[in-house]
Amino acid sequence: MDVAWIAVDWGTSNVRAWGIAPNGDAAFGVSSDQGMSRLARADYPAVLGELLTSEIDIDGDLLDVVICGMAGARQGWCEAPYLETPARLDDLLQYAVTPDMPPSRLRPRILPGVCQRGGNDDVMRGEETQLLGLIALDPKFEGIVCMPGTHAKWVELRDRQIKRFATAITGELFEVLSVHSVLRHSLGGEIKEDERQAGTLEGLQRGIEAPEKLTSTLFRTRAGALLSGHSPSWCAGYLSGLLIGADIGGQRDWIGNAEIPLIGGATLSRTYQAGLEMIGARSRVVDATEATLTGLRASYVA
Repeated sequence: MDVAWIAVDWGTSNVRAWGIAPNGDAAFGVSSDQGMSRLARADYPAVLGELLTSEIDIDGDLLDVVICGMAGARQGWCEAPYLETPARLDDLLQYAVTPDMPPSRLRPRILPGVCQRGGNDDVMRGEETQLLGLIALDPKFEGIVCMPGTHAKWVELRDRQIKRFATAITGELFEVLSVHSVLRHSLGGEIKEDERQAGTLEGLQRGIEAPEKLTSTLFRTRAGALLSGHSPSWCAGYLSGLLIGADIGGQRDWIGNAEIPLIGGATLSRTYQAGLEMIGARSRVVDATEATLTGLRASYVA
């Protein structure tokens, strides 16, 4: 299948690329673990070339490469300045930057992230492309979007614009607490899914009910293991559920009656979905990869 251009999602840990055919279909998809955290600025051209070398000819007509994500961070390949809220999603490619690239048939452009100022300072990179993908998949959508992940996002979309957003570092907190805090003594070992799920549901409930008490309810992860005999699987689920529940509980003023799209990994999205159901909120899961690729296509077309 012919390739008209290349779509790339360059994350912190991994990079994924798709060859896009003239009809918009993905002719191929490749990935590697060469995310931003592993690279110096000078490494990017070679990594991109190596990623694509098995799929495209070295010689040929110029190929546009549209890149979203952390390649545009300050410590990435080339900083792509943020668009400020309210940020029009259809303008992403217009504000893309062109990084340094040795002579090649590849012509890369890196999409900008989005920032929010005025006392509620916040930033995103990569999620804006998924949001463009969401409105490409559902052109009539307006409202609140939840994006579960290492740094979860809550976003208000109106008129194809990001009006406001908030970040909760739930996934990173779980990692830090699991590895570097006293709670680590209650975790570990093979996960038993039924026990983990029971802990998750209790954590969700407690976090939603009292997000302001998170610093004290976190310690129950340890105390529950010592005094109530909770297993490491239960404790892992409880810790995860508590952090996600506190995130949901802390954003109650954002959550109305409209259905909330969840753009993220399947497991995390299901946990957020269970928490939202506890407060009577409706949600639907949107595949994160589909949203990313659809957003890259939409930015290129725009």
